[in-house]
Amino acid sequence: MIPITVVEFGSEEEQLVLEVLRSGRVAQGPLVARFEELFAEMTGVKHAIAVNNGTTSLIAAMQCFDLAPGDEVITSPFTFAASLNAILEAGATARFADISEDDFNVDPSSIAARISDRTRVLMPVHLYGQVADMERIMPLAEAHDLRILEDAAQAHGSAQGGKSAGSFGVGSFSFYATKNITTGEGGIVTTDDDALAARLRILRNQGMRARYEYVMQGNNYRMTDLQAALGIPQIGRYAQTVAKRGENAAYLSEGLAGVDGLITPREMPGRSHVWHQYTIRITPDARLSRDEFVEKVTAAGVGAGVYYPHLVFDYDAYRDRPDVVIEPTPVAERIAREAVSLPVHTHLTRAQLDEIISTTRHILGADA
Repeated sequence: MIPITVVEFGSEEEQLVLEVLRSGRVAQGPLVARFEELFAEMTGVKHAIAVNNGTTSLIAAMQCFDLAPGDEVITSPFTFAASLNAILEAGATARFADISEDDFNVDPSSIAARISDRTRVLMPVHLYGQVADMERIMPLAEAHDLRILEDAAQAHGSAQGGKSAGSFGVGSFSFYATKNITTGEGGIVTTDDDALAARLRILRNQGMRARYEYVMQGNNYRMTDLQAALGIPQIGRYAQTVAKRGENAAYLSEGLAGVDGLITPREMPGRSHVWHQYTIRITPDARLSRDEFVEKVTAAGVGAGVYYPHLVFDYDAYRDRPDVVIEPTPVAERIAREAVSLPVHTHLTRAQLDEIISTTRHILGADA
């Protein structure tokens, strides 16, 4: 089986982890601070505040926005549940804009149509490794005096117009096991706002400015030095990681061109893609459905992932909640039926890439 993802650590990670273990200081410490510095530099922001996971990074940022019941956050319906959970955890109401079929990200025109006098935050999700169209989203936020929270969990280093994901507003990243940069679990909030950064650092540490100096209600959102030890070396070689993923994606797109009913992913003009996922679409023009394709390609030994089989609100846990406002999002509904991701990770060999291509083409009736 060619796996959809592979998680491997090298000698640099091993050495840093051993140093932490031998130091006896495994909680938040100097390596977390170093990881924050490196990630802030990579993202082009003043501050990066590390926390224990990506969902926490969204929740912590939302808490610092001081949202009140009835305040609305507009986001994408084609996303992981953490995006919605963070909104609800903050006591706000979630609304959903439709997405673009070109990049799987939220459509700025649909955002504009959803803005109301209750809107407080726009939360674009930079899906699969490509930043949303922030050059069109930012003017909407400015015109309506709205906060921007970027759910950049999958888009470390993606950019538009020379600005990196996480630098347009407040950024939220995940370092879950399968992400391009991983610490097993972990997250980070990025910002240029000095006051917000200071508040986040207090919030993640039980509300303490100094030991037993409680200045706000807080929580334990801290990252450990063990986690940071895994992430630091990966930042150092991240340019090579992205280049390899991009090379694999280009090879797949070339090999899968011209297949009826298959649409390959696009890197949009003026934007960079870090290829967290390589997501194709199996359209009604294909000889079989997306789910039938997944069954056959998996049986043939090629890993495939459906991210996400339903829109985020289309579950019993959310469907009838008054703080989850459901409106038509026809493009997202269609994409949820068509999207499937194929392996693109850095450990793929050329022979494996050829197998992915030949297997996919055969199943779809387009043998070379």
